Amino acid sequence: MSNFHKLAEIQNALNAKYFEREKEVEAMLIALLSRQHMLMIGPPGTGKSALAADIAKIVSNMNHFQWLLTRFSTPEELFGVLSLKDLEKGVYKRNTKHKLPEAHLAFLDEIFKSNSGILNSLLTLMNERIFYNNGHPVQVPLMSIIGSSNEYPEDEEGLKALFDRFLLRFEVEYVKDDNHFISMLKENTSPLLPSMTLEELNNLQFFTEMVSIPEEVYEKLAEVRMALNDEGIRPSDRRFKQSLSVLKAKALIKQRQHVVVNDIVFLENALWETPDQKGITTQVVRTLAQDTVLRKMEELKNDAEEIDGLLDDNSSTEERLEASKKLKVILGELTTLKNNNPNREQEMNGVLQKVIAMQKEITNKILDPIN
Repeated sequence: MSNFHKLAEIQNALNAKYFEREKEVEAMLIALLSRQHMLMIGPPGTGKSALAADIAKIVSNMNHFQWLLTRFSTPEELFGVLSLKDLEKGVYKRNTKHKLPEAHLAFLDEIFKSNSGILNSLLTLMNERIFYNNGHPVQVPLMSIIGSSNEYPEDEEGLKALFDRFLLRFEVEYVKDDNHFISMLKENTSPLLPSMTLEELNNLQFFTEMVSIPEEVYEKLAEVRMALNDEGIRPSDRRFKQSLSVLKAKALIKQRQHVVVNDIVFLENALWETPDQKGITTQVVRTLAQDTVLRKMEELKNDAEEIDGLLDDNSSTEERLEASKKLKVILGELTTLKNNNPNREQEMNGVLQKVIAMQKEITNKILDPIN
């Protein structure tokens, strides 16, 4: 099985286990692929820590660190205790084994309860992937920190900086749909989840970096930026720059080698600064990031399916001929759309083949009406 198919299998398995968490599942995988950080905000009992733990278990040989923070948490809990042997020599060196500085993936619950003794080291570790041990910078293997909180941070400078370190932000709610709720109550077994190795994840991260971004996507991001500015929402240049890796990961999950304009919709979870800006950011991003090529392709596909759906075993030869002519026109439009958008060939081919199969079946019944 290829790495890409394994990634899809993992996503499907997690979606089946966690009801109404499709966006969060996708976001966690995107965070890992893009090496970005993700924040989940919501009440207790919404499965935030369980989902993060399962993501960690899926990747074998990956160092995972998980901790619940309180106002009284100490740096030792996250970064390791001071080595007594070194301390006798006047060296303030922490033993980081099994602690955050050696983790590939970390889940920090109630992260905004971090105090000043923890914040500075945590901010540097998240942004620069560096931990200062005895004053010496040490490169850490950290890919992503998944943070969670029951509430947004207080208006304190250090916590605002910590909040800004999370590129992806999601509000998590209790299960809404009654059928999903009942299914969740009945679920009493933990299904065996598929897995991948750390090496396979590293390969996927490499492939993510290789995903291309067409000029039209850059231009659309500039439009989004301007529209947000007009609304008084000003994401930093750094946030836009980091978002490129998220767009690439989004494309990879869809098994594409290039980003499309519609991928920008995912940035509705990244470009707002304060909770009150979330709604208008979503509106602006969704409006501007509509993929006209994708929309046209979907319209033509739906038209073809509607034409095909009007036929049955009792349809006359004339009706089949008329349907065949209409499908031929649709195929011509799809071919033109494909030729004008060579970077969308993979998506176009799937729709083209489907419409061609419809027309072929109709033609066969015209030539051999008995069958």
